This record gives sequence, structure tokens and C-alpha cells, in this order.
Amino acid sequence: MTPRPLRFAFSHISRRLWAGGFNYQRNLFTALDRFLPGEFAPVVFAGTRAEDNELVELAAVPGVEIVRSEAFDGQPGLAAALTLGLDRGAAAAFRSARVDVVVEAARFFGWRLPVPAVAWIPDLQHRSLPQLFPRTARWRREIGFRVQIASGRTIMLSSESALRDFRACYPHASNRISVVRFATQPPAAFLNTDPSEVIATYGLPANYFYLPNQFYRHKNHQLVVDALTILKRRGVDVVVCASGSTEDRREPGYYDLVNAEIRKRGLDTHFRHLGVIPLPHVYALLRASTALLNPSRFEGWSTTVEEAKSFGVPMILSDIDVHREQTGGAARYFGVDDPAALADHLVQAAHEAHGPVVRNVVPSQDDNVRAFAASFSATMRQAVHQNE
Repeated sequence: MTPRPLRFAFSHISRRLWAGGFNYQRNLFTALDRFLPGEFAPVVFAGTRAEDNELVELAAVPGVEIVRSEAFDGQPGLAAALTLGLDRGAAAAFRSARVDVVVEAARFFGWRLPVPAVAWIPDLQHRSLPQLFPRTARWRREIGFRVQIASGRTIMLSSESALRDFRACYPHASNRISVVRFATQPPAAFLNTDPSEVIATYGLPANYFYLPNQFYRHKNHQLVVDALTILKRRGVDVVVCASGSTEDRREPGYYDLVNAEIRKRGLDTHFRHLGVIPLPHVYALLRASTALLNPSRFEGWSTTVEEAKSFGVPMILSDIDVHREQTGGAARYFGVDDPAALADHLVQAAHEAHGPVVRNVVPSQDDNVRAFAASFSATMRQAVHQNE
């Protein structure tokens, strides 16, 4: 008899609030379907007010099921999970959907949850950069991690860098820990868009640097503005194209601050923000860019870096541990507070560019994504077996 697929639960992650998390889910489900067909059935639990188009996109991946429930409109069961040990509404939804294992992503369903749970902790940014978190947000995240650890969850981290942070912050934790480093395989349907048409649509020059980061303060857009200011003084004409959401719930006015600096310094034609654009446009701009730019002060495992790697796009990255881990030294690096170094890299990369180039997926990408799927699979199965 053919064993039934292992059914794992994942709460819906809003693209508007965290584009990287949404893309992670879609990439994960696609990788499992492609490299481990029939072995897993992802069940996405979404609130009744979740964006329909996002759920339709996830449901288009073969094997993915969507369950809508009021138990996922916000976190109505969190207080019960913390005080009584069980989010009854969520637990009932899991039981009805015959879930075998639950992935907790910024959620805690209680230590009495009757199915095994894996706590996905992408990073410990609130411990490394506490000044970027309002006090309540910082403690909410910290308490969430601590109760997950105390409840014996399997911990899923995204990088060896995150593992080092975890060991340093929670030296007495004895939980089973897995490092699952994700890799992306852009959907073929998203690569049919002609990059030259997209470039023309947005009025970009043939050579530009691409910065597809949401406007969070830790993403460090200000450093790019400072680097462009230096280049303007030198008389060097460089264009950075940025895209992504301007919404940061921790600091709602951050985008306006950066944008005001851009206007004040007369950099409107040098720093071009396109807002949230369709994913096929994101891939088109990435494939044809002079280089990917990521000045972030902190990453758990950068999605944009992985996407650039999948096309062999040159990268100019902040010199943080996880960027080194992701690229193995195969990028240009600059300090997170060193706009002059970034400016120098931009000039050098611009001089080395030889006209418009449209890159395709690199041949080795299948191996990277297959390894990601296998690593996630092993983590889920270990969590289930541990509970048997």
C-alpha cells in the first residue's frame, strides 16, 4: 500500500507584511512537489480576511491545500495557548485537516498541542539589533521563542549563522535543532517576461543596480542613499532601482524619512523606487541588472541573495556573516556603515558591465533546491518520529 503524504500545517504569511516569508512558502511547496512528489501535503491555514490572490497563488502549487478559519484571523487563541497550554481553535482546525505536524512561524499554539510542532525561527534579529524593535515587539518575540523552546519544539533555523546566535542566546536549550538553508527555483512561467520590456516600462537605463528589499530599517537603504550622494559629488552617474513594500509595522515612517533624504539631496533620478511590482517583473529586473545590491544589517538567510545566485547575477553585499555563508566569498562586500566602500564597488561594477545581459537559471540550481527540499523533509519526519 502506498503511504499517504505527510500533512504539515503552515500559517499563511501575508505578502504585504512579509514578502520574503510568502515567497519562502511558495518556493518550499514548489520544491517539495518537484523533488519529493507525493511525499508531502502542505496545508496552509489562513484567516477569513486573508488576501484571495495570495491563497490562489499558493493553491496553484500541486498538492497544496488551503483551509480558512477564524482561528487564524490574527491570533485569537494566543492567550489560551500561553496560559492554558492550547490554542483550541487552531488545534481543532489542525485535527479536522488531519495534520501530522505543525510548523509554527511567529505563532505559538501551546505546549499541549496534540500534534508535533516545529518552531521556525528565521533569525534572532531582536537580540542582535534590539534598538530597532519597540519594547513590546521585542519582548513579544522573545517570549514567543522562549515558550517554544520550553515546550520542547524542534527548532528549525535558516543558517549556520542563526545557529551560532541561537547557541549564544539560549545556551541551555536542549531542543532538537535543524538548519534548513533554503534555495529558490523561480517558476518557469515567471521567466517568460521580456526584461527589455520591463526595463522600458519603468524607464530604467540599460545598466542599473537592483535592490529588491522591503523598506525595513535594518535593510539599510539609507546607506545606499549616502553612497549615491558620494558618487554624485564625484560626478559619477549610477542608478539604483529599488522595489518592494514601504510598510514597516515597527517604524511606519521609515520610508518617508529615506524618501525625504533622496529628494533633499537631488537623487531622484539615481535612486528609483518602483513600489511593489509583479514577481515576473522582479525576476526580469534581477536577470538583467548589473548586480544585486543588499546593504542589510541583518539577515536570517537572504531571499534576494538566493534569487540572484539562481541566475548567476553578480552581488554587492553588506559584510555580515550570513552573506558570507550564502555566497562563500563570491561577491563584493562592504561594511554596513561604510558608504564610501559601497560607492567604490558600484563604480567598479558599473565599469566592468558590458551592456545589457539577460541571465538564465544556472545549471546547478536543481541540486541546491533538491538539497533544500531534502533538508526540510528530514526535519519534518524527525519531528513526527520523535513524537511517536
